[in-house]
Amino acid sequence: MTIDQPTALVTGSAGFVGRHLVDKLTAAGYRVLGLDLMPWPRLRLPAGYAHFRIDALDWLRTRFPADVDLVVHAAAVVGGRTMIDGAPAELAAVDLELDAALWRWTLRTRPRRVVYLSSSAAYPVSLQTGGRVVDLDEADLDPMAPAMLAPDNTYGLVKLVGERMAAEVRATGVDVTVVRPFSGYGTDQAADYPFPAFIARALAGHGTPGRRPFTVWGDGGQVRDFIHIDDITAAIVRLARLDVDGPVNLGTGRPTSLDELAVAVCSQLGYRPQLEHDRDAPVGVAYRVARTETLERWYVPQVTLEDGIARALAEAAR
Repeated sequence: MTIDQPTALVTGSAGFVGRHLVDKLTAAGYRVLGLDLMPWPRLRLPAGYAHFRIDALDWLRTRFPADVDLVVHAAAVVGGRTMIDGAPAELAAVDLELDAALWRWTLRTRPRRVVYLSSSAAYPVSLQTGGRVVDLDEADLDPMAPAMLAPDNTYGLVKLVGERMAAEVRATGVDVTVVRPFSGYGTDQAADYPFPAFIARALAGHGTPGRRPFTVWGDGGQVRDFIHIDDITAAIVRLARLDVDGPVNLGTGRPTSLDELAVAVCSQLGYRPQLEHDRDAPVGVAYRVARTETLERWYVPQVTLEDGIARALAEAAR
């Protein structure tokens, strides 16, 4: 470690976003400390990374390192649409506690910058359903305005409260960056999310006799903005290093329905299944796509959805 090497603390460092953040931060020259109840999921630790298998709540309540340059708060319970709709009380109880611990720790220790991962779920549902759907601009959500309290379930409400707290903490003199990721995906994502589930279904059905049905939740018309995990984490590191407070949408601006995603995945295998729709499954809002003008001032996503699909299929074939 060099004398002026910056130090980053990542909560939830073994999770999908967290472990990719560790990769990006160590590659950018940070010494990284990671907190997670789960063990590091890969064979080797990256050079410059120390993994602490500890509940982030316990660390944030009891540890007070004096010289942290950057804190990235990725610890949260999400679990996809099943968890958001199926266990909202459990999700909110844990995530509120984690966020509260983060802000208390921040006010005590005064790190140089905090990155708070909000969510596109914090945006008002009224802009994503029915006849009024729009591409979501950062200005469509103001955490300081009570009229904006209409997010997506308790998960979105937790993130809205987190953004309000970020503004209050920033007012005390701590620099805070707020980012709003849209539908992140990647090769090692948990199967609770559409992208990895579709990769698995396509691989299972490919090569079988006949046209094996391919199940899509809802009517398949739900539209999302899929952004690769490499772009999410690269954007976070760049925004933090450039001292951008945000909020900043992390998305591509490209609308893709779930039916379109299923077809795109299957077509790379030369597979044309019959799409079937599970209309009793949780579906979320009708349309959630980012406006990306703010992000593109500092970072332009590099991984197309087609490239991301190809990567996932190649990884699965190894």
